[in-house]
Amino acid sequence: MFTDFKSDGFMYLIALAVVIFVCIQALFFMRKAWKRGKELGITTEKLKNTVTSSAIFSIAPAIGIAVTVITLSVALGYVLPWIRLSVIGAIQYEVPAAEAAIGAAGLVGGISSEVTDPKIFTAIAWVMTLGSILPIALVPIVLKKIQKSVSGVASKNAKWTDLMSSAAFIGLISAFIGRGLAGVGEKVVDEATGVVTNPVIGDGAGVLSVTAIVSSVVFMLIFTLANKKLKKNWIDALAMPLSMVLAMVVVVLVNRFLPELAAIEWRY
Repeated sequence: MFTDFKSDGFMYLIALAVVIFVCIQALFFMRKAWKRGKELGITTEKLKNTVTSSAIFSIAPAIGIAVTVITLSVALGYVLPWIRLSVIGAIQYEVPAAEAAIGAAGLVGGISSEVTDPKIFTAIAWVMTLGSILPIALVPIVLKKIQKSVSGVASKNAKWTDLMSSAAFIGLISAFIGRGLAGVGEKVVDEATGVVTNPVIGDGAGVLSVTAIVSSVVFMLIFTLANKKLKKNWIDALAMPLSMVLAMVVVVLVNRFLPELAAIEWRY
């Protein structure tokens, strides 16, 4: 059996087919939208400006997607995360889904450890995919009812709409923060001695996880203040992905130049 099953020609063929389909779909709807815009009397200049601004603002989520692919690449290679995130993936879902599937398979180290079993790899791919299919299937059924309920609340008090969406986002972020502050790393018990060890440095809550949290918050505050002062929309669009990337850089530097400090964990 070949060992590089995560990035062989067949996997790249699937990825290429998915990407081509997504691109064709995007071009199809863009053509339809352009034609409809012309029918509504919108000038060519305005349509071009809309396309250009949309392309610019798509850079921000693209950075977040690239970060997610890199995050998952150690365990799953580059191709599967590329396929997932070319369709409907996001770091808020893909990483927890992969971690849950890896944990259920009994692998130590989570997404920090390479998956070498094709069966486990397939199971992880199914978990990541099926979890994203369910919302798509539910949208035609429940979206109208949800929109009606939200519109009813918003009509009474418009602030509730922003409050509910903000609360949902904060709840999601809190789960990641909780893992960084108090998450317990994977343990291995030596059957001969009974000694419990943590085989993956940085898997449990410790200096590296807190460094990631604090540095990302600091960078986000800097970008927010810069946006308020300079009034540049692109800063707001790029603030989150750039904060993620810069926080990763800080963690890498701490791990590289302060290895003894980086190895400190209090939830191993």
